Amino acid sequence: MASGGAAYAVRCGAARRRPWEVRERGSFTAELAVGLPALMFLLVAGLTAVDAVTTRAGCVDAAREAALAAARGEPGLPAATRYAPAGAEVTLTVTGDRVTATVRAPVRTFGTRLPQSTVSGAAVAAVEPGAPGPAS
Repeated sequence: MASGGAAYAVRCGAARRRPWEVRERGSFTAELAVGLPALMFLLVAGLTAVDAVTTRAGCVDAAREAALAAARGEPGLPAATRYAPAGAEVTLTVTGDRVTATVRAPVRTFGTRLPQSTVSGAAVAAVEPGAPGPAS
């Protein structure tokens, strides 16, 4: 009877193994393999969005400085290039008694295969009375 009891204990111990332990083996690796690329995509998208907002703020600052300088009769393009982000394109337009400055700049994307986008900022200033004509 002792040998029968020992055999029962061994079978009982094997039966105590939880059924989900066999099915769940390697599931963390599979979830990591699926989740990691998605997490990396979100990281790249977030960094690109932060860079786009920063570049747009630089474009708005440069456009404001260019419009104000041109409205005072000073050259607006040098004022804009001091504040503009790298690779920016500055356009000054004088219409009557208003000066409009537009600054466009490319946004750096984190990855060479991603499409490049462009942000812009614009500002309008009234020509100051008594100032010489607006200069570009």
